[in-house]
Amino acid sequence: MPATRLETRRIEKPWGRHTLWPGFDNVAEGGEPVGEIWFEAPGGGDPELLIKYLFTSEKLSIQVHPDDAGAQARGYPRGKDEAWVVLAAEPHACIAIGTLDVMTREELRAAALDGSIEDRVDWKAAKAGDVYYSPAGTVHAIGPGLTLVEVQQNVDLTYRLYDYGRPRELHLEDGIAVSDPVPYVAGYVPKTLTPGRTILADGPALVLERWSHAGSAPLSPQDGRPVWLIPLAGGGTVDGAALEPGGVWLVDSAVSLTLDAGTDMLVTYAGHGVIHRLWSEAEAAQPIR
Repeated sequence: MPATRLETRRIEKPWGRHTLWPGFDNVAEGGEPVGEIWFEAPGGGDPELLIKYLFTSEKLSIQVHPDDAGAQARGYPRGKDEAWVVLAAEPHACIAIGTLDVMTREELRAAALDGSIEDRVDWKAAKAGDVYYSPAGTVHAIGPGLTLVEVQQNVDLTYRLYDYGRPRELHLEDGIAVSDPVPYVAGYVPKTLTPGRTILADGPALVLERWSHAGSAPLSPQDGRPVWLIPLAGGGTVDGAALEPGGVWLVDSAVSLTLDAGTDMLVTYAGHGVIHRLWSEAEAAQPIR
């Protein structure tokens, strides 16, 4: 099937929320807070990317993910680069990414054990529209008061270094081994490729775009690289099926795409290097401002 609407899975987390985001039902009275909503292929499968929404009321653990080689050495199919797009942020919202100073692994271990790691990671104030690409090996934590979309390599492999005293397992040996405890330097500066099409991140494992086109045209994934569509506002159709916020669609061959005026949509695909002609001649359409 050229375009597949992915199924949602709600993940309860101690740091989650009861009030979510337009397109999702809030948590019923008395229910556990929801921290993540995952989008998965019907019937399973192993696509290269996984799309999530995150809703935070507390700090997530300080953590790290291995790269492809490190994950495959432990029997996993791939490592975990990830990218975040902040949709909404409360005044106190923040994200920690990288460390304030270059640290040795011995210093990182000691800081994780005594809790001082919380003050040695680089907590950055977050606001709507912020974009971060976090390569594997980056020490990081998502802070409270955030609603964001996370695009990641599709593997459930996280090493917690510190969790603020919560009664959850830590993974110091594995985590320290794969960590690169250095200050974060953004590897890509967002840029407009054509009117209404901005490349937010072009990292080693995935490309993330934001579209504000309006119009109709074929959408043709190239080079065997399926495309994920993540509408944030507005709507349209893909092969006649409605596109709407709260859903994610996986497109693996040519389809007909229509976007309404006012649509705001993330588009992502695996691999490095931008696919320049995703939406045929529609890139000449009038952008939405």
